[in-house]
Amino acid sequence: MVHEFKLPDVGEGVAEGELVSWQVEEGDPVTEDQVVAEVETDKAIVEIPSPVDGTVNELLAEEGEVVPVGNVLLTFNVEGEEEEEAPSETESEKSEETTESAEESEVPETEETETPDGRVFAAPSARRLARELGVDIASVEGTGPSGRVSEHDVRAAAEDETESETEEETESVESETTTETGTTGGSAATTTTTAAPPAQVESADRERTLAAPATRRLADEQGIDINAVPSTEERDGQAFVTSEAVREYAESQQQAQAADAAAVATGETGPREERIPYRGIRRTIGKQMQKSKFTAPHVTHHDSIDVTELVETRAELKDVAEERGIKLTYMPFILKAIVAALKDYPYLNGALDEENDEIVVKNYYNIGIAVATDDGLMVPVLKDVDKKDMLQISSEMNELIEKARDRTISREEMQGGTFTITNFGAIGGEYATPIINHPEVGILGLGELKKRPVVVDDDVEARYTLPISMSIDHRIIDGAVVASFANQLLEYLHNPRLLLLE
Repeated sequence: MVHEFKLPDVGEGVAEGELVSWQVEEGDPVTEDQVVAEVETDKAIVEIPSPVDGTVNELLAEEGEVVPVGNVLLTFNVEGEEEEEAPSETESEKSEETTESAEESEVPETEETETPDGRVFAAPSARRLARELGVDIASVEGTGPSGRVSEHDVRAAAEDETESETEEETESVESETTTETGTTGGSAATTTTTAAPPAQVESADRERTLAAPATRRLADEQGIDINAVPSTEERDGQAFVTSEAVREYAESQQQAQAADAAAVATGETGPREERIPYRGIRRTIGKQMQKSKFTAPHVTHHDSIDVTELVETRAELKDVAEERGIKLTYMPFILKAIVAALKDYPYLNGALDEENDEIVVKNYYNIGIAVATDDGLMVPVLKDVDKKDMLQISSEMNELIEKARDRTISREEMQGGTFTITNFGAIGGEYATPIINHPEVGILGLGELKKRPVVVDDDVEARYTLPISMSIDHRIIDGAVVASFANQLLEYLHNPRLLLLE
């Protein structure tokens, strides 16, 4: 029988995922728990395992397509499973079904046997044909047994849609151009009125577009991606594109190419514009930053401190850590100093429960560490920092950062943070205005740790200094509080021996 496999909920709050790659092809044998696809959700790429032993029957999504959780991702042919017992039928219905089944027996496709609410009862071959012809299978009326949609039904729907589009385009031309003929002085006078072009109701670069087969063929002939053609109407909630829209878009593309060629001729190189899909990790980051910036009123406090003793202490311990196979950076010292300061300023380790109008003070310390990767910013969370020693912090932090950069980190390892730190100084910056990782109320930004001129006993010396930028949610934290917190944090970093008392 055919087993439908729906995209599972791979993490709390995830409503959809982008199909990154298929790991199988139609006809491939699979075993239970074998990875069949990779799906990108939120900030991680998740491997999707097969739930059964069987053979891949049909892949129902394209790589790069965004699939809602609960939608059928692919189907399997599974042997040894009994089909669900069909509802009772009269003898005449059974006879009719037998006759129709015999007529369609030339197509060796396995029929779907389950029709949950909202699902269309159709053979995989009919679904595949519908996608090829650009037909919305949900709108096709099935004539087979129990309303099953056959290939014949799909072809008939495609022909009806083509005829409908032709009639609509003819009516559109007739309505746009009205010719009035009158007689003036014995001669015919003709007045032509052209209507304004329809306004576009949806932008380009969609994930799905409705269009007649003839329109799709025209787009293929012109080398045009039909999902990039601006639409002028919607049908069943989906953008609909006509042949005229394809022609207009092709003409605009040709004009743009001519402009690019002219630009190259005058010394410019490359296209004048490039469009990149705004989705995946970049879209997730954008939504989170927007939510945070427009929810929490931000205030940023800047300061710096002489950390020469911190540099010397780390240099002394670096070789000891390497002997134990651990790379020791400055970050474990900073994390320890943050936790020590947070204990004296607990509101900075909290959150605002807006629904219940309560400030939630957290008595555990899970510090998020922002990591720049090739795919965007990720924030792995180091749990229970207050309960770990320096080397343990360093080891676990290095592992989390490596997993974030090679995209093997799990959602659980990026959740549950109470405070976040970001190190923009790693690329040479000094001060910034970091955006809070909502619903947290504070984020610490580190500038570049390097030698700068410092006044020591009325003399100017080259000393190692560390600039910081700390943003807070001003609904909960006052400016005086963040200033006091920063002073205590910097004192720990100025004199790291104080951390031995924590």
